[in-house]
Amino acid sequence: MNGLPSNDTLLIYAPVPLHRDAEGRLLVESQAANGLRLWASNFTRVIVMMPLSPAPAPPGWEPISTSRPGMDRVRFEPLPMAYRPDQFFRHLPATRRRIRTLIQEAQWLSFAIGGLFGDWGAVASFLAHRMGRPFAVWTDRVESQVVRQATCAGSLRSRLRAHLTHRPMAALERAVIRRASLGLFHGQETYEANFPFSLGPAEVVHDIHLAPRDHIDACRLAAKAEGAAQGPLRLVYVGRAHAMKGPFDWLDVLERLSAMGVDFHARWLGDGPERAEMLARIARSGLQSRVEMPGFTTDRSALLEELRKAHVFLFCHLTPESPRCLIEALASGSPLAGYASAYSQELVAKHSGGVLVTRGDTTALAREVAGLATDRARLSQLILAAARDGAPFTDEAVFEHRSQVIRRHLGAGFTARS
Repeated sequence: MNGLPSNDTLLIYAPVPLHRDAEGRLLVESQAANGLRLWASNFTRVIVMMPLSPAPAPPGWEPISTSRPGMDRVRFEPLPMAYRPDQFFRHLPATRRRIRTLIQEAQWLSFAIGGLFGDWGAVASFLAHRMGRPFAVWTDRVESQVVRQATCAGSLRSRLRAHLTHRPMAALERAVIRRASLGLFHGQETYEANFPFSLGPAEVVHDIHLAPRDHIDACRLAAKAEGAAQGPLRLVYVGRAHAMKGPFDWLDVLERLSAMGVDFHARWLGDGPERAEMLARIARSGLQSRVEMPGFTTDRSALLEELRKAHVFLFCHLTPESPRCLIEALASGSPLAGYASAYSQELVAKHSGGVLVTRGDTTALAREVAGLATDRARLSQLILAAARDGAPFTDEAVFEHRSQVIRRHLGAGFTARS
């Protein structure tokens, strides 16, 4: 490794915030903890940099525990949460020095990016590049395009902020990706958006937290396919009520289904800034008895049960991203019905476990869903196909794959880019 560390230590930056409880203990989000356990199963030692939030922990955060296998080999390095320019520039000198020291400790480097001010993954990337160290960059969506969409929605202040930041954010994304030794892009959609800016190798990877036991079992799947022959069409979505998720397109599809006389019941599980307006629109449309929005839940087994009970996973994502919920739906035997993208098409390419339409075409999407309500034999076949498309995705498999990619591409050394 040309004098570089050979200690099989992986240094990563993950933007999921840490919190502290009343006793001062660090709290980590449960899925992030599972991811760190999986990293530790593939590397001898893991150092993880994460921003430390001063706010109380939301639901779903847990004390850092060494009871999870391998967590005794994970070291947490809290960094300042500094998403305002004044905070960022105040903390930048000391945090840069700290990150530099951590880079010198580790053999393998992988940094998540996404944002502008306070994006310590980007800071780490530039530092590694200047130090002549090979590093991987990881992202699961094109954050600048998510922000760009906000220029058309929300308050005047939020629209102005989005207008001022999305272009420099895009420039930062591209600058980091050009300097990276390896691009790790979650899903085909994110890969296609970022690959043109990558000067080194780039690969499609996935980042999910489904154990093999979380997949629908064969008996339950057979019963689900058979039971889909009758009753109201059960539709579900799991995710934040945020503009990028297309919540009002989702409601437009339901309103069209109602006008077409389709017997359905739909549930959106998740909280977010658009939830209140969604509930108001549901009331105006007279769909309260057919559309439910129970809010956010931290009970992961309950969420998976919702997916297993549903006939169709209805989604209307509007931005380039690779949401895990689509894989979770397939693994639960819930076929996809939503907008076509490189990511959604990739997921169902082998067994056709879904129906996809042009992004934004709610008329076509409503027509496809109505067709499934009418043709229950086809719906049953889609349920079986969805489970086959979801079968390869397990957390152990995807983290092992990403670890192998890092070793393969970063182990050969690094030629500094200009």
